[in-house]
Amino acid sequence: MTTRSRDPGTTTHNSDDTVDPGMNVALGGTFDPIHDGHRALFERAFDLGAVTVGLTSDDLAVQTRDEDRPVRPYAARRADLVAELDGYTGPGFTVRKLESPTGIATEPGFDALVVSPETETGGRRVNELRRERGREPLRLVVVDPVYAADGELLSSTRIVRGEVDEHGALTPGRDGRVAEH
Repeated sequence: MTTRSRDPGTTTHNSDDTVDPGMNVALGGTFDPIHDGHRALFERAFDLGAVTVGLTSDDLAVQTRDEDRPVRPYAARRADLVAELDGYTGPGFTVRKLESPTGIATEPGFDALVVSPETETGGRRVNELRRERGREPLRLVVVDPVYAADGELLSSTRIVRGEVDEHGALTPGRDGRVAEH
C-alpha cells in the first residue's frame, strides 16, 4: 500500500501557485517499470495541460542509473508507457525519445516541467540551460514522493530487485529481474 494524497502537492518556481490548464508540460524518465510514483507525476502533468513525455533511449537509460540494474529495451518501455498514458484524460500526450539528460525540456514550446524531489536538481539545470539559450525558464512542478508500505521511497530499482510491487506492497520471497543476456 502506498501513501500519498490524491492531489499531489507541488512547489512551483518562476511563477505563482495558480495553474493554467492550457500549458505545454514536459516530464521525462526511464519508466521501467512504471509504478505509483510515476503515476503521481503523470496525474499532475495531465492536470496542467498537454503532456510530452521524454523516454530515455537505451544508451541514456544505462547512463542515468544510480545503480547497475537491468533495463528493458526502449520499444518495450515505450509500449508500456503509451498503454499507461492512454488511461489519463486531458488534452493529449506525446512520447519522445531522450538522448541526453536534459532532453526535450530545453527546447522552446514548453511551459512547465514536472519533476520528483529526486529530479528537481535536474530541473534546475534545465532552466539554467534555457536561460543560457535565451529562453524563459520553465515552471518546475515538484510532485510529492510516493512511499512503499515499509516507509521507504517507492522506486523502479526496488521493484526490479523484488522488494516491492508497482504499488509499494512488500513482496518478500519474490525474485527480482535478472539481466538478459
